[in-house]
Amino acid sequence: MKKAVAAKKTSTKDATGPSPSKLIDGRIKELGDWRGEMLTRVRGLIKQADPEVVEEWKWRGVPVWEHDGIICTGETYKEVVKMTFAKGAALDDPAGLFNSSLEGNVRRAIDIREGEKINEKALKALIRAAVELNTSKKKPAKKPGKRSA
Repeated sequence: MKKAVAAKKTSTKDATGPSPSKLIDGRIKELGDWRGEMLTRVRGLIKQADPEVVEEWKWRGVPVWEHDGIICTGETYKEVVKMTFAKGAALDDPAGLFNSSLEGNVRRAIDIREGEKINEKALKALIRAAVELNTSKKKPAKKPGKRSA
């Protein structure tokens, strides 16, 4: 008897649970302060920069935006809203938006504090660059293996 195997989804959404977008809406409402407002603003900028973005909800409550891989996350802490770009170290940042997690070899982050202004044009450019990196053919090629006869 064959057993059906379902494709693994990256979303935490199941058949009965709310969608990732609804969970993000809930987080924003739950915060109810400047962090919720900032998360809403960042979310809107991400969607403007990439209308094909997919929202996910991972790691027990972290909003994630994806397009052929993770673009960035939107974590909320007491003092900051942190946008962590999964492949940020590989992105050009001419406006100097990255101000956190600078020591790593892969990720880079932007910590946004209460009252800070966002350079919307530069942030959208960074998001588009992350999407371009995810969708590019620059992914490592698999080394051909030896075939046995």
